[in-house]
Amino acid sequence: MLSNSAPLMIALGLFSFGQAMAEVRIGEMAPDFQLMDQNGKVHSLSSYQGRWLLLYFYPKDDTPGCTKEACELRDDHVQLEKMSISVLGVSTDDIESHQAFAEKYQLPFPLLSDASGEVAKRFGSLFQIGPIKFAKRHSFIIDPQGRVAHVYRDVDPKTHSDEVIAQIEAFQLKAP
Repeated sequence: MLSNSAPLMIALGLFSFGQAMAEVRIGEMAPDFQLMDQNGKVHSLSSYQGRWLLLYFYPKDDTPGCTKEACELRDDHVQLEKMSISVLGVSTDDIESHQAFAEKYQLPFPLLSDASGEVAKRFGSLFQIGPIKFAKRHSFIIDPQGRVAHVYRDVDPKTHSDEVIAQIEAFQLKAP
């Protein structure tokens, strides 16, 4: 049942009906992208071929949950690197916001600006209400061949880094 304000919200475009968002699935090739990081460097999925990649989407720089998740990944960065895992954070924030966030918390990995939300949308990770859009807290482990190996759609910022490490260890143990 729609509320009394629903007609106004529909008129303003705040509800999106019939817009199915693509969801990336395990085993599929991950969508390629080209996004700029906080230092002005362009990153693409293809430049990480041959390595495991954690592509994590997050809503907003310097907010409590996003900061916790980024700092947990920062604290585990040496271990992730030893496991040949690259980390890329993605949000709809601009490059300047990413730069300030990365500097404030000494984040050792790139934060990519997806200001248009197009990459988040291709991964099924865009939340949009009218003109307001941000990335949902989703993560994707992408294997060295560019296939989606694992999808996290329910991420706990406090434990996510540990979950990723355990999952990659399991994948690496299975590898011949």
